[in-house]
Amino acid sequence: MRTVRREGYTVLELVIVVTISSIVLAIAIPPAQTMLDRLSVHAAASDVAAILSTARTLALAGHSPVAVDVDPTSGVLRIRRGVEMLLARNVGQAHGVRLERTRDSLTYDPRGLGRGAANLSVIVRRRAAVETVFVSRLGRVR
Repeated sequence: MRTVRREGYTVLELVIVVTISSIVLAIAIPPAQTMLDRLSVHAAASDVAAILSTARTLALAGHSPVAVDVDPTSGVLRIRRGVEMLLARNVGQAHGVRLERTRDSLTYDPRGLGRGAANLSVIVRRRAAVETVFVSRLGRVR
């Protein structure tokens, strides 16, 4: 007589594997979330720095003042020359971050120097991850 052998796992074995997997995931998820927050904040800070540098370049190239407006409520940065809107970017929504600023706008003069509201700081924040983008009185972004 030949016996039929069944292949498979018992319910107990499956419960043990699922339990161990959930413990490992519970340990791994918080550091992964923190890392994703840092990456989002870093990408958003790079976007802010690029927008500010673009505004300075536009002021130098166009030989006319260019303003950058920072709206922390919506997370939008706008570059404008007079009433003409040159660029608008929703950094907050694009990266899932909040923006804070020390001043509501910055104006670059035709020489690329920060005029009026110089020393702008834009703080990019998502949970515990934070980065700050500074603009010096000379208009340099760091």
